[in-house]
Amino acid sequence: MARTAELVGRLEGIARIRHGGNRAQLVTAALVAGEGQLTNSGALSVSTGSHTGRSPKDKFIVRDALTGPHVWWDSAVAMSPESFELLLGDMLDYARGRDLYREDLSAGAGEDFRMAVDVFTETAWHALFIRNLLRPAVGEAAMSALILQLPGFTADPKRHGTRSGTVIALDMSRNIVLIGGTAYAGEIKKSVFSLINFHAPLHGIFPMHCSANIGSDSTALFFGLSGTGKTTLSSDAARPLIGDDEHLWSDTGIANIEGGCYAKTARLSPAAEPEIHAAAQSFSTVLENVVLVDGEPDYDDLSLTENTRAAYPLAALSATAAAGTGPTPATVIFLTADAFGVLPPIARLTPEQAVEHFLAGYTAKVAGTERGVTEPTATFSACFGAPFMSHHPQVYGDLLAQRLQESGATVWLINTGWIGGAYGTGKRIDIAATRRLVAAALSGELRDAPVRLDPNFGFAVPLAVEGLPKRLLDPRANWRDARAYDIAAASLAKMFAENARLLERTPELAAE
Repeated sequence: MARTAELVGRLEGIARIRHGGNRAQLVTAALVAGEGQLTNSGALSVSTGSHTGRSPKDKFIVRDALTGPHVWWDSAVAMSPESFELLLGDMLDYARGRDLYREDLSAGAGEDFRMAVDVFTETAWHALFIRNLLRPAVGEAAMSALILQLPGFTADPKRHGTRSGTVIALDMSRNIVLIGGTAYAGEIKKSVFSLINFHAPLHGIFPMHCSANIGSDSTALFFGLSGTGKTTLSSDAARPLIGDDEHLWSDTGIANIEGGCYAKTARLSPAAEPEIHAAAQSFSTVLENVVLVDGEPDYDDLSLTENTRAAYPLAALSATAAAGTGPTPATVIFLTADAFGVLPPIARLTPEQAVEHFLAGYTAKVAGTERGVTEPTATFSACFGAPFMSHHPQVYGDLLAQRLQESGATVWLINTGWIGGAYGTGKRIDIAATRRLVAAALSGELRDAPVRLDPNFGFAVPLAVEGLPKRLLDPRANWRDARAYDIAAASLAKMFAENARLLERTPELAAE
């Protein structure tokens, strides 16, 4: 903590620090500075400029005595301590004499692991953004971190060893993060997550890229990559939301890392997602790259980017777990949008299969989602969040296996993608049917249901779910050409096997 305190002192000595105040004051400051405009409902609409998403190729981790043996360097880019110090010095020079906003915040709602986070930024709207997403600083923390975010600073590749003028550099030993050359606020949020994903496993705590909600007496976790329905399916007025994106699983249960939500708003409607739509209209919500028409957000206009976002505190939602915690999960759900039309709408996984699917982190992109994608494309992101996991994926897989063994939680794989054929031939599984499957999984009604074993993947598929046609649960039966289904299924199984071979090198987690 002394090292971050020293840097705080240096910043306070060279810049004019705006510290404290409330959300209304931050909104006002942003409007006065011309950083954004107010919607008719009081949300703050801003543009992130040329960066409308994260810049993963510009992310670096300082390689030193702590990170050297722990980080999986096959998937991370190293920065030398000397280059980091040079970058820090130049960013401090840039900050000299400027107005900086400081937010004293906290990551980790539980008592088992909490990180105090000081954020310094040169814009009021970024300060408002991170205040919406984290919690106020409270009590003692296991460790402290400092994030210096200066969108106006441009890195020098020759001088700093970066790839471009954009840089996200993490010093895990001192928990200092430097962000420059990008105004995309998601970099701040994910830097906090990256710090915790490195440190939590060293304390035996499992960090997860998932949403979580709570029923009358049990917690449910929802893992899934973008577009699989993670946020939508965990938003349920009957089950208070613990959090929509980042959590910790310890001996005492589940704790939300954050205190807010960073929801996608592309094509957002009150009919499909009433909770999120209402929260996006709240006063002091930050809307990123959302087009306004006469002061009203047009969520269907994606001319700036497909990645439009709303950042709001959990208090903006009607049904939340105020403490940000929940008991040990009874149900874990892996969501995938299978555009090949192969996977069944629901399947029960053994603990071993659960770890395999967790390490795979599978979904599929469809034509039109990215330039050059003209047919379904398999996407594997280990642990459903590879860009933020600095240890080897097996480290997180071992933690999942341990938690499943201790909890006895049931794991389900739910396909929110296509059935009756691949994208372009089949059709997307109806959201109402998916909600019914989720409800059946959470209620326990499928615990003793008759099942069949899938011949390609080996998981157990229920033969029937009340209220749904039996035919829906058998993807092969929905294809006009059963042989074509068999070929597609064998092809997807081969993709899973090839991806698994990439993760065969599994170094042990060293003692802290």
